[in-house]
Amino acid sequence: MSLPGRYLVYVPNGSMSGISRKLPDTERARLKKILKDVLPENVGVIVRTAAEGATEEQLTLDVQRLTSQWADISQQLENTPAPALLHSEPDLLIKIIRDVFNEDFRSLVISGSDAQQTIESYLRGVAPDLLDRVQKHEGDHDPFDEYRISEQIEKALDRKVWLPSGGSLIIDRTEAMTVVDVNTGKFVGSGGNLEETVTKNNLEAAEELVRQLRLRDIGGIIVVDFIDMVLESNRDLVLRRLMECLSRDRTKHQVAEVTSLGLVQMTRKRLGLGLLETFSEACEVCAGRGVIVHHEPITKHRSSNDAASNGGGNNRRRGSGANVSGNGNQRGGAAPKSGPSAGTHAITDDVSRALAQIAAKTVHSTATGAITLPTATDAAAEPATAPAEAPEVEMVDLLDLPVASKPARVRASLDTKSADELLGSVLESLPEPPAPGTRKRASRRVSSGTITTQGATEQN
Repeated sequence: MSLPGRYLVYVPNGSMSGISRKLPDTERARLKKILKDVLPENVGVIVRTAAEGATEEQLTLDVQRLTSQWADISQQLENTPAPALLHSEPDLLIKIIRDVFNEDFRSLVISGSDAQQTIESYLRGVAPDLLDRVQKHEGDHDPFDEYRISEQIEKALDRKVWLPSGGSLIIDRTEAMTVVDVNTGKFVGSGGNLEETVTKNNLEAAEELVRQLRLRDIGGIIVVDFIDMVLESNRDLVLRRLMECLSRDRTKHQVAEVTSLGLVQMTRKRLGLGLLETFSEACEVCAGRGVIVHHEPITKHRSSNDAASNGGGNNRRRGSGANVSGNGNQRGGAAPKSGPSAGTHAITDDVSRALAQIAAKTVHSTATGAITLPTATDAAAEPATAPAEAPEVEMVDLLDLPVASKPARVRASLDTKSADELLGSVLESLPEPPAPGTRKRASRRVSSGTITTQGATEQN
């Protein structure tokens, strides 16, 4: 069992006592001496970090309050029948006053009479000297808007944080760590010395970084990319400023040295959910990545968008007028489609009727004086003769289009002796086959497609 107080944690029926390791050795020795005279017997305590600088009177008052609280719990344990609630952790309002509100704050503005009564009753028993700093909010406006608290929360949710001199911090949250990038931005310095400008910007970034860590409640691994500094003394100066600012942070942390690349690795204990997680939720469309996800590579979408923005200019430039087909790669001269289901090379009914009429007009008939077109079989059977005189061309009107009948091509004769000489010259020009045993050996790798029988191998 343990009862948390303002400066220490009360452990009844315990003999061990402990002091926070974040306190310096001199402060630890002072607190240990005070508690040795204040604590009753058979009682243990754990001194919190908030006890730094506390007087003997404050520690004594805290011990007396926790002792009386444990006495009430023990009395209820004997007189109250089970089951019954003997003690519970106070609500969030009391936790904030107990853990945060101290002498460092000038005032505490409260909106609501119930909250004011709860806080004042708690402070009367814990820290009566802080009662005069409690103020009640007067006015019709919301105190968060009047004191610009909502604006500060919105700024704490942004990635970019501006520094007083014009620099900036870029804070990105990842699954494994939080990455902070330090930029000079508009800050160029006044002395003309780049090292001095960079060092001043890094000092401001170190102070603001600690404030953002507390404000956003960032925990886990934190990597800070400070601007590169040439002098090692400047690196130590920035690291000392960071450690000084972190000393006021009650959350447990650990900081490593500044590397040659200007990186600082540190860890901070994760206590709460975090400001960003409290005020946001994951996007259902992009799963938290913050981008528009397509089902195809982005190059296809860009090409389609470019074609749509051009209005099909490539298709209009190609082809000739109405003869351009749906395919942009085809040029003019192609027949247009006659129906919605007709392909590029489909034969329509009009073309079929035109071909039938052409065939009917070109049938061999001596009576009409039409020209007979010899076939390939007839040309191969007849001996080659000299080209005859070109016959007269008969014009046939078909679908209002002039059609010219042309004579068949005559195959030229080939001498047998010339063919034998040509074949012999080709055979002589071929390279000689390699001698046995000089051919390059085949690969030993065997696959299912190259396995042959021994008989087939000997035959080859």
